Amino acid sequence: MFNQKINPFLWFDNNAEEAAKFYVSVFSKRKGATKKSKIEAVVKYPIDSQQIGKPKGSVMVVTFTLEGQEFVALNGGPIFKFNESMSLVINCKTQAEVDYFWEKLIAGGGQESMCGWLKDKYGLSWQVCPVILNKMTIDKNVKKASRAMEAMMKMRKIDIATLKKAYNQK
Repeated sequence: MFNQKINPFLWFDNNAEEAAKFYVSVFSKRKGATKKSKIEAVVKYPIDSQQIGKPKGSVMVVTFTLEGQEFVALNGGPIFKFNESMSLVINCKTQAEVDYFWEKLIAGGGQESMCGWLKDKYGLSWQVCPVILNKMTIDKNVKKASRAMEAMMKMRKIDIATLKKAYNQK
């Protein structure tokens, strides 16, 4: 663990291990998943932490990997909450992949938002984005790129067929 220079560090109140297990299951159980998603380590509080109300022996930090990307999750108490100013992007090759991640991440209390964004049941924001959208929106043909962007702006979950239709419109 900590093979990367920069690791996303996620602050949870008291369910870091539960969240990490959930994320690992989402990424490891999908069709075509690699074996690059797993819990790496669970570290417990070595002493009572009265400042944040965490007893000795409770989970302090969970390190885990999703598709080879390393993460750290901390049970740091209720002081900080996730918000939309930081999100994780999942680049999907197919509509089936978009659908899979969308459904899994909103399950159990997540919330849909616009333009491919959602919040999972832990409050973490994700954008489930087909890679073709990025290709379309940087097209040198400004009209085609604009039509794709305009179509995306009307969507919650991104629909590749609708994007292609708008992009290729004459």
